[in-house]
Amino acid sequence: MIYFDSAATSWPKPDAVWQAMEYCMKEAGANPGRSGHRMAVKANHIVNETRKSLARLFNVEKSEQISFTLNATEALNLAIKGLVRPGDHVITSSMEHNSVTRPLHYLSEQGVEVTKVPCSRKTGEIKIEDIDAVIRPNSKAIIMTHASNVTGTLMPIKEIGRLAKENGLFFIVDAAQTAGVFEIDVQDMNIDLLAFPGHKSLLGPTGTGGLYIREGLELIPLKHGGTGRLSEVAEQPNVMPDRYESGTVNSFGIAGLGAAVKYLNNVGIDKIRNYELELTREFLVGSRNIKGIKIYGIKDIVGRAPVVSFTIEGRAVPEVAAILQKTFNIACRAGIHCAPDAHKTLGTLQQKLIRFSFSHFNIKNEVYYALNCLADIAGGKVKVPEYDDSCNC
Repeated sequence: MIYFDSAATSWPKPDAVWQAMEYCMKEAGANPGRSGHRMAVKANHIVNETRKSLARLFNVEKSEQISFTLNATEALNLAIKGLVRPGDHVITSSMEHNSVTRPLHYLSEQGVEVTKVPCSRKTGEIKIEDIDAVIRPNSKAIIMTHASNVTGTLMPIKEIGRLAKENGLFFIVDAAQTAGVFEIDVQDMNIDLLAFPGHKSLLGPTGTGGLYIREGLELIPLKHGGTGRLSEVAEQPNVMPDRYESGTVNSFGIAGLGAAVKYLNNVGIDKIRNYELELTREFLVGSRNIKGIKIYGIKDIVGRAPVVSFTIEGRAVPEVAAILQKTFNIACRAGIHCAPDAHKTLGTLQQKLIRFSFSHFNIKNEVYYALNCLADIAGGKVKVPEYDDSCNC
């Protein structure tokens, strides 16, 4: 199978990931931070070493400012619901994932004001001056994706962080499509809260992720309960990272994530990013020779992540996805990608889009093969298999 769905979950994983998980399960399978015996201490060491590796990756000064979560969605819920109160005003973009838009919709029903700054219908790009224009006296935060999961469009995070700081606003960044493939420096970018998944470009297992919380910033926890330390106090402890890590963490998954970060550092994030964007360039250039294909978003690799969405004229999106999967054994994602706002911006909410997302483990011949397959589909040379036309994922 050719796997072009790494924007959802990267695959395959480096061998070191499952090996680290196996080691943790066999040799350090106790509850980290809950007991003083050898296995528990070893498990706690694995968790803390991963925390330190992530801190170095994002230039976080104190590793305890990173709290582990199940995924970026949980991290964003903690960041948004933990920070924003009724009467506050928050600013976001029209290209956000449901992990941002749904918490904000919930909060809007509780009295929070939300402004969605319109992005370009053609590229998904946003203008700094448009964000600046909607700042109000009661504005509390700017909440923004680093890169669209639909078009791959990169947002000017550093400039937005500067704008937020100049206006005394908190800056929450969704790094679902960039953590592990683009450089992220929370100090240089003035990021107050950074949500990231472990299972995408960080190359870790599912069920892992985290939230960086700038020192001194206090959130209302999503959960309350056991933390290992300060068990004698009735209230949730006010120490990091325990305050936001109630219950047993996913030590096996975190062990795999730690091995993945080490792998990324050994290979080099710059090298991985350049290679993935080279694959993206090959696809974008090759698609120009396919009659009827339409690429959405930026048409070059500058200003984008290795994510490309497209349609083929005269072919329904679920039909194309079915042919790719059943006839050509190409795994991709078709639908609205949990980002209806982005599709409304692009004007594709009804027709939906097909998305290819490339990874470090893909090769150029797979891209060339896919381009030939798409040319055959566009040329009507392929019999359409049976498929479910209720594509809305």
